[in-house]
Amino acid sequence: MKILLKNGRLIDPINDLDGKYDILIANGKILKLEKNINEDDLKVINLDGKIILPGLIDMHTHLREPGFEEKETIKTGCEAAAAGGFTAIASMPNSNPVADNPATVEYILSKAEEGVVKVYPIGSITKDSAGEELAEIGFLHRSGVKALSDDGNPVMNGEIMRRAMEYAGAFDLPIISHCEDLNLSSDGVMNEGYNSTILGLKPIPAAAEEVMIARDIILAELTDSVLHIAHLSTARGLEMLADAKQRGLKVSAEVTPHHLTLTDETVKGFNPDTKVNPPLRSKDDVEALKNGLKEGIIDVIATDHAPHTFEDKLGEYDYAAFGISGLETALGIIYQELISEGFIDWRDLVNLMGKNPASILGLPYKGLHEGEIADITIFDEEKEWIVDPQKFKSKGKNTPYADKKIKGKVIYTIVDGKIVYDDGGDEGKILY
Repeated sequence: MKILLKNGRLIDPINDLDGKYDILIANGKILKLEKNINEDDLKVINLDGKIILPGLIDMHTHLREPGFEEKETIKTGCEAAAAGGFTAIASMPNSNPVADNPATVEYILSKAEEGVVKVYPIGSITKDSAGEELAEIGFLHRSGVKALSDDGNPVMNGEIMRRAMEYAGAFDLPIISHCEDLNLSSDGVMNEGYNSTILGLKPIPAAAEEVMIARDIILAELTDSVLHIAHLSTARGLEMLADAKQRGLKVSAEVTPHHLTLTDETVKGFNPDTKVNPPLRSKDDVEALKNGLKEGIIDVIATDHAPHTFEDKLGEYDYAAFGISGLETALGIIYQELISEGFIDWRDLVNLMGKNPASILGLPYKGLHEGEIADITIFDEEKEWIVDPQKFKSKGKNTPYADKKIKGKVIYTIVDGKIVYDDGGDEGKILY
């Protein structure tokens, strides 16, 4: 079926487009992109000035399958991504079994065929993500992984990380590093500072992240490797990133919506849904990260979508699991807290959540252009909604944004020319 998107505001920095355009979609591709298209015998969607973007990519998603299907499946994770406006996601390897071998990667790719968005697997740096022995990186590359990471488990051994960078470089695979010194973070549960003291919760110092950022930047320089720092959360870490870039190193970094919009003050209610790793940081850290986006130091906004069961987040703060279910709130939060406040604009967002993730992972990303695949995100800046986790497509209902009123929402997600998410109803519909 042909689809005609009419009267939308198309924003695409890749093709230097910003203005009112119509888009005719047929056979999975953009057939026409013009100021005014009139054709018969097709489905017409009048967007009335709503935002049209090239499809967004989340390069840091935990899909949990295989092994933890009670938390999320590849199918439900893809549905959550579609509801959040993402047309593609990269799945982190900490499943069970870990994605440290071709068989598990092939399983993920096979299951992803049932999903409504594209899935790109990330392979594990070490066997079982245990940090003790390198995974078979060549075989992982051949099976289709787009990067290597032990995310959730830092590679504590510097020698192993060095060798991983050397081997990954031979296959043009970036290393995505979870920067955490476990000896410093120990059994901490929140950011070290005034709030951890008054709440009596075990602290995680900023240094636990920063010393590992420093180590990995040094190793990336030594090995001339591509390093991507996951979920950057501190001002000092940002300074080290800026210095590495100034010296011409192949280092990039991502930041999450929650580290851009929430501080450790949020933990005061002891809500386990505020427990994340790295932890929510100080107000100064948050302001530094926002400025890092504005100044172009940070390359990517990624969700670090980490769904959990109700039981995982139940009970005392000390024992609750780390993680936020972030795919479905990300774009609304970023629009309300950053775009509306002038820290970034829509062109920046396409780079941060589309072009740059694709570049780091080696994915095709040519934006909205005649003849290209029709992967499209459509956003309504005026639509107001209240975050209701029970309406999430994800199995994970764990969000610190529950009951928050947000202005701005994804209304359509189109993948390969097919509408896979339609927000026409109160809960939105996934379309297969």
